[in-house]
Amino acid sequence: MSDSTTVKEELQVRLGAGEPIALPAGSTVFDAFKELLPKAELKKIVAATLGGLEVDLSSALNISDTVLTIEPITNDSKEGLVVCRHTAAHIMAQAIKALYKDAKLAIGPTIEDGFYYDVDVAEPFTPEDLKRIEKKMAEIVKSNLPLVREELSKDAALALFSAAGETYKEEIINDLDVDTVSLYRQGDFLDLCRGPHLASTGRVRAFKLTSIAGAYWRGDESRKMLQRIYGTAFADKKDLSEHLKRLEEAKKRDHRRLGKELDLFSITDEIGPGLVLWHPNGSIIRNVIEQFWKDEHARHDYSLINTPHIAKVDLWKKSGHWDFYQESLFSPMDVDGQEYIVKPMNCPFHIEIYKSNLRSYRDLPIRYAELGTVYRYERSGVLHGLLRVRGFTQDDAHIYLTSAQLKDEIQEVLKFTLYILRAFGFNEYDIYLSTRPGKYVGSLDNWSEAEAALKNALEGEGLPYEVDPGEGVFYGPKIDIKIKDVLGRSWQCSTIQVDFNLPERFDVNYRNEKGEPEQVIMIHRALMGSLERFFGCLIEHYAGAFPLWLAPVQVLVLNVTERTDDYATGVYKRLRSAGVRAELDNRNETLGYKIREGRNKKVPYMVIVGDKEADAGLVAPRSREEGELDHVTIDKFIENLDRQGRSPQ
Repeated sequence: MSDSTTVKEELQVRLGAGEPIALPAGSTVFDAFKELLPKAELKKIVAATLGGLEVDLSSALNISDTVLTIEPITNDSKEGLVVCRHTAAHIMAQAIKALYKDAKLAIGPTIEDGFYYDVDVAEPFTPEDLKRIEKKMAEIVKSNLPLVREELSKDAALALFSAAGETYKEEIINDLDVDTVSLYRQGDFLDLCRGPHLASTGRVRAFKLTSIAGAYWRGDESRKMLQRIYGTAFADKKDLSEHLKRLEEAKKRDHRRLGKELDLFSITDEIGPGLVLWHPNGSIIRNVIEQFWKDEHARHDYSLINTPHIAKVDLWKKSGHWDFYQESLFSPMDVDGQEYIVKPMNCPFHIEIYKSNLRSYRDLPIRYAELGTVYRYERSGVLHGLLRVRGFTQDDAHIYLTSAQLKDEIQEVLKFTLYILRAFGFNEYDIYLSTRPGKYVGSLDNWSEAEAALKNALEGEGLPYEVDPGEGVFYGPKIDIKIKDVLGRSWQCSTIQVDFNLPERFDVNYRNEKGEPEQVIMIHRALMGSLERFFGCLIEHYAGAFPLWLAPVQVLVLNVTERTDDYATGVYKRLRSAGVRAELDNRNETLGYKIREGRNKKVPYMVIVGDKEADAGLVAPRSREEGELDHVTIDKFIENLDRQGRSPQ
């Protein structure tokens, strides 16, 4: 009996939804692009998606009964930059191994603006080491080594890395639930990786190593501290140069440095890491923010409430936070034989206030808002100034409403959120709709209803958004709004979350039209997120030069000589009586010295008072933005301040 099976010698491939073409068996992804794209476009392609999966250009196209679909990944795309930076991380690792023979490699992922590699070395790296590594990387790039993908069985890979003494790679492989693993070879260097990568090291045309830090292996403080080298890479040197300029500007705006220079806040070991001390200047700004927040919430029909800082741990077990976030909660304390913890969230407290009375459908929606300080345990390695702390104040609110009110209420919250952000000068943002995670509570019907309500509200407001699959919280889906500062950096602040879980766990009801109990729907929302984080964003957004309404000192009065002390004091008192946050500097210092100090403090206005001004009953204003202004009376100057706006626009 003869074998009637026909061996296929061709495969069908197409670009996107285009017409398929035939290619011989054994063709690679790049072979396909050579047939499907103009020659001028080939140089920009660094990888591809094949059937929705990212692959190397050298990947073989397997013969299939269906048409294979490929799409190019270009060097100027977001995905292309990831491929470039991933390859640069491998080049850095190769350079490190060449220079430091006993170094052990851990992980080397890409991050938002670059990449890093964690390395175990005997002595911490220095800036001089960075220069050596960068020079060696340039040699590897010049060698233009091909990156070749290899696949080994899990056991073979373990044996390979064990023989090389790469204990961290062994641990990673042991944790993988796979039969085979992929590796990439460039010259005599081999690294564990799933790819994809550039075709050769020579295609990394613009890179820079930027900093060194310590990092515990797998973020575990009980494990060894490794050396982390950060770097970045771009498609061309122009883009790299622009990025490095942004980094320099970011250093100038670092809220930790400015916080010290402007005497805004401090964090000390004596108090404890992640716990913020607000200095007088910072507290003035915080108070201005809080008062604006309170006034606007009253105007938007919120009831302001206050709740304790500790509660029985049973409350958090009932809410589910204990099960889902226990590693982020502080350890319980004994109070009269019962366990209490410092509160990590405000929501259960607000629920108890809601439940203190019977509620009717006529009462809904009920909106509770609180500037509530909460406490969460963050590992010391991730604490970062005001941006990642252990004690912070949330501009928290919880809204109790019916299903029929959900879409309209979310739209109102969206409008309110954007209004608040714009008042602080944030006019650009990215919006994400985060859907059901793998670990969740509640019914699928409730999740679907909540996700649809969030989606409809966004579309009802005409707001562009991206879906972030699986990034919802355990109790419900959410909308996250990431603000963009003047450097184009994104900051996670605002969130709107729908919750069916807590109303069910705490039996939170209202009486419907029939007088029957019906479960409420609950919205969690924060407009600024935490005051600490938001304040850090504001410092960096404005580089410490706050707008007039936020500036801790709005006007600095400077005398020229002791002869004008009395007149300068009168000007100062007139400003204070008008509600202007003013300071008087009548020290026996030169005027130039005092002006320089005022500039360094980034005060919006300085008012100079000399003999001429005192004789004429005038002041000589200097603007932070415009320099010297025309002489005016003090009343006219105050009028000009009011016209400019001593409150948010």
